[in-house]
Amino acid sequence: MEKKQAQKKKVANAEGFIAALDQSGGSTPKALNLYGIETDSWIDEAEMFNLVHQMRSRIIESPSFSGDKILGAILFEQTMERKVDDLHTADFLWEKKKIVPFLKVDKGLEESSGGMQFMKPILDLDDILAKASSFEIFGTKMRSVIHDSDLPGIAEIVCQQFDVGRRILDSNLTPIIEPEIDIHCSDKIEAESILKACLLDELGKLDSEEVILKLTLPENKDFYRELISHPRVMRVVALSGGYPRDEANKRLLHQKAMIASFSRALTEGLSVNLSQEAFNEVLSQSIESIFRASNA
Repeated sequence: MEKKQAQKKKVANAEGFIAALDQSGGSTPKALNLYGIETDSWIDEAEMFNLVHQMRSRIIESPSFSGDKILGAILFEQTMERKVDDLHTADFLWEKKKIVPFLKVDKGLEESSGGMQFMKPILDLDDILAKASSFEIFGTKMRSVIHDSDLPGIAEIVCQQFDVGRRILDSNLTPIIEPEIDIHCSDKIEAESILKACLLDELGKLDSEEVILKLTLPENKDFYRELISHPRVMRVVALSGGYPRDEANKRLLHQKAMIASFSRALTEGLSVNLSQEAFNEVLSQSIESIFRASNA
């Protein structure tokens, strides 16, 4: 319990950002390709996941990947189950780096319907949450995607997120609620207004629990301030959503008290072919730039 309180205090109050290292089966090939490993480099899924774990381990073990600038790291289930330097990944993150571990629990997205991509059913959610607790994970993350400024659809997306979020809270884990708005949404500003209203409505139904919100960087300055100051919100973090790192950082600078939770923008420029010294330097510069944008 003492560890849990220390982790909560860090996530809620410390300077830094959350690293997203949670590419799953569907997104792993692209992540590896961006890292310089071609699709024909692995024979089957097992080899693919071995390669991506090597990539993640290299990132996690790098000296600049530390709790000084990184509050937490979101993991894929297999990453949680594997080890980094003889410790399970979550234990390595907290014990060696003082980085709070989170787990991606969604099973991916349904096909787009009415401009919305809902989460696929998480039929084994209770088992996943029990496993997360056994690995001493602090919280979870699940993602939906909004492609259109449709009020009923966005309300349903948010309702699904909070329905799952309440089950996560009941398991004594902190959910990261992630209703992503696609950066190419034709009426992104309107979608953001609808989403904010729906989130405020669902937050008002919580008792004393706290959630983390992971949202697309908005168009207007300090747009999510009501969410950031809401008593049921531990933190509001930003996803990069496909923006290059420089653009994502620039947009983040206009959002006071919103911090990053970047994936592709974090690993931009990293390559399997870099020497360890060069790899560490590229990652260090990336972390520094995201940290500054998150805590300006």
